[in-house]
Amino acid sequence: MKILMLQPRLENTLSQLRETLHDYPGIDAVVFPEGYLNENVEAARTLARQHGVILIGGYRKLQERPKDQAIIVGRSGEIVMDRVKYSDTAFVSQGGLTIGIVLCDELVLQGVRSEEAPSPDLIVHCIGVGMFSKEQFDEWTAAAQQIARTYRTCMIGVSHADGFYRDSTISIPIAYAFDREGNVIFLAENDTRPRLWDTVSNEVIAYGEL
Repeated sequence: MKILMLQPRLENTLSQLRETLHDYPGIDAVVFPEGYLNENVEAARTLARQHGVILIGGYRKLQERPKDQAIIVGRSGEIVMDRVKYSDTAFVSQGGLTIGIVLCDELVLQGVRSEEAPSPDLIVHCIGVGMFSKEQFDEWTAAAQQIARTYRTCMIGVSHADGFYRDSTISIPIAYAFDREGNVIFLAENDTRPRLWDTVSNEVIAYGEL
């Protein structure tokens, strides 16, 4: 499976997702940050159907609390996962993989929480904005690495390219991937280039210049 890991800027439309799907034909899935879709779920479903691509990430129900939701849209535009933040971790089968989503600080507040013992192939960590310190960067990547080792699953994560946490004046965009043993596939700090990850070969290609 070829997964494009996207670190878009915050936006109210899906222009960066549209550009990505146009610029990278032949990919199987796109992973994007927590909240990126905002309330544009129907537009995302249309894009998934048009391009035959799985979409994995987050959207928002702005009138609800918590507002953030995890979502997976299948190749035909069908919603196959839709869960509210801080609920139990859900898993679905897509593209031959069993996939779960962890939303942002769920990573450190609850980790992978499920009544059944999960055996996922991939856990996607959808992060809202960048890290507010190098210490947080290190803490979160260490927590993700431990989840990969515990569940013997690949673990990948992406944040937006911009945005700040509350009143912080620091934002460090983050992206990463760990294999089933917790070995580092890549760690990206302040490097928001899109990356194509091949789940079979573990090869990662970063596109564009720093």
